[in-house]
Amino acid sequence: MRKRDSASERQRVPQPLIKHRVASGRGAMEQPNVTHDGEARLTPKFWFAVLVVGVVTGLLGDLLMWTLRLVEGWAYHYHGGSYQNAVAAVSGLHRVLMLLIAGIIGALAWYLIRRIFAGEHSEIDDALWRGDGELSWRRSFLTSVMSEVVIGLGASIGREAAPKLMGGASGSVLSGWLSLSLAQRRLLVACGGGAGLAAVYNVPLGGAVFTAEVLYGNFALPVVLPALATSAIATLVARLYLPSTATYANIPAYHFSASLMTWSVLAGVVIGALAVGYVRLIGWVSYHRASGTNLLWAMPLAFVVVGVAGIWYPQLFGNGLDMAHQSFLGIGALGLVAALFVLKPLATALILGSGASGGLFTPILATGAALGALLGALWLDLWPGAPLGAFALVGAAALIGASMQAPLAGLVLVMELTHGGFSIAIPMFVATVIATLIVRQVDGYSIYSARLPRDERPVARQ
Repeated sequence: MRKRDSASERQRVPQPLIKHRVASGRGAMEQPNVTHDGEARLTPKFWFAVLVVGVVTGLLGDLLMWTLRLVEGWAYHYHGGSYQNAVAAVSGLHRVLMLLIAGIIGALAWYLIRRIFAGEHSEIDDALWRGDGELSWRRSFLTSVMSEVVIGLGASIGREAAPKLMGGASGSVLSGWLSLSLAQRRLLVACGGGAGLAAVYNVPLGGAVFTAEVLYGNFALPVVLPALATSAIATLVARLYLPSTATYANIPAYHFSASLMTWSVLAGVVIGALAVGYVRLIGWVSYHRASGTNLLWAMPLAFVVVGVAGIWYPQLFGNGLDMAHQSFLGIGALGLVAALFVLKPLATALILGSGASGGLFTPILATGAALGALLGALWLDLWPGAPLGAFALVGAAALIGASMQAPLAGLVLVMELTHGGFSIAIPMFVATVIATLIVRQVDGYSIYSARLPRDERPVARQ
């Protein structure tokens, strides 16, 4: 007869208070996510680091968003409401001038930052996936502040990259101060990165899922717990300055329909195919982006080109938040929506290719919303029965989920950003799964992996 398991056989880290197994003798860790802590042990010192990183990331998120608002107010007299309307209220010459100023300031600043701190790291994805999680605080901070400055002046890139980077840099620095292990540092940096996203968009759950699915690639309990804690703390602290409401407010409660469901299946295929092209475009401009002294002429020129386009399309200025919001509300002429779907990703790619540092989350979300609205408007001529904004929500979730190769994060973020979409969750799920599967099968890169710098180490052929 098999001897009953003894207390010494429960070797999980941390050790449970109850030493003996349940009556059946089966192990708790047979549940796949309830794993041993591994090398990244969740010690009291690590939990203290989680608390500190959450607080610091929330405060830094406030500082960066305050900087963004300060610059927007100076450049376009924007103090609330629609940034797009504030841009449209100034003359075309004013818009071009603001982007020229952004290009000149950005080129000089990033040229100096990258030259002076050439041996220091400020790429959080690369630091986590192929490195040791080490990030330079000073290079990360200067890069982040400059990113928000040029966005405030009108650059067509996302604002989330800066708080994401600073959350990760905070985790990296604190890990050194507390002498955490390499594995603990990587986990803490990932949690800080997701918390930065959570703080500035008021999406604590989305930030935690982004941490686990994108930055760390593991939904095991020892990862999810600190990810949730860090994002929650950072979001709560950020509310000292940032609002606690949905980023996209007043989105109607759209309802499920057979028309929307059928469209989502077909749209998922189209969105997946377009996402492959978009990711490849981002990869190409990231590899060929201006550097060295070329930065000094390429960035002002690229910014002016976007500024000239913005004379006719002020929606191209900034990260695209208003563009997405109007699509979710079903607002906008078909011709305008079609133009923005084409021009927004090109403007963002041009800005990134000029050497600027910034995010892609909101620009892609806005592009997906415009694409969903465009395809939905065409579909409604064949099969009426669904509001235009519902198509935009589905399109946004599918494009961002597929482009990130993170369907769960994409879905959670769209729902949390809008505080809606639950009634049309199944069409959103279907379109996102199909689009993500197509990207995975056709290519497999994401907007994050495609942006990684050249690695001189040999890699296996894929």
